[in-house]
Amino acid sequence: MASVNGTSSTGGTTGTDNDLPRAGVNLSEATQLENSFISLMVAQIKFQDPTNPVDSTEFLNQYSAMSQVKSMENMTQLSQNNLVLMDNLQTLTAAGLVGQEVKVRADSLQLDEAPIDGQIQLEFASGKTVLQLTDANGQKTEIQLGPQVAGSVDFRIDPKALGLRPGEYQVTVKTESGEAPQVEVAGLVSKVRVSADGPVLEVEGAGSVPFYNIVEFGPA
Repeated sequence: MASVNGTSSTGGTTGTDNDLPRAGVNLSEATQLENSFISLMVAQIKFQDPTNPVDSTEFLNQYSAMSQVKSMENMTQLSQNNLVLMDNLQTLTAAGLVGQEVKVRADSLQLDEAPIDGQIQLEFASGKTVLQLTDANGQKTEIQLGPQVAGSVDFRIDPKALGLRPGEYQVTVKTESGEAPQVEVAGLVSKVRVSADGPVLEVEGAGSVPFYNIVEFGPA
């Protein structure tokens, strides 16, 4: 007599445990899996003990469970394929930005002799607005932006005029209201590096910036 759990049969049907997919299944595999299950079910009914027949609800439960697992695996495979497609599109988009100007969110700046243009977005008016640069030694340089109304505030950092040496500087903004807006800087994309976390752009003035930190494309 065939085993009820579908692991063997007197007709030599292969157990369905070995037929279950380990990755997403395609349509041909799904059809083969269903056919194998139906063949096994027919064999079990054919060779069952007439005095102790198999409960038909057990077959239905097994088939339902198998169908649910198959559907979930197909959805997982589809989601993975969509993620791969999105990553590829993102990489192609990032590669097309080489030589173009973008505006990115930045917590630090790479200063040389060239001025850097940037912007902050204020939600509230501020009677005193200060942009602060901190070098690797902890020395702070403040740029007074003066009173500002709510909205966009443009600024320019001129390293030569400020007497700043080339290097990396942390950048923050302090306002009278206590608001700490994110700094956005504009620069040309010199190259794009592909990483496990997505494309990373080398932006003049901002250094290495993840693709998702771009806030604006094109010249200001």
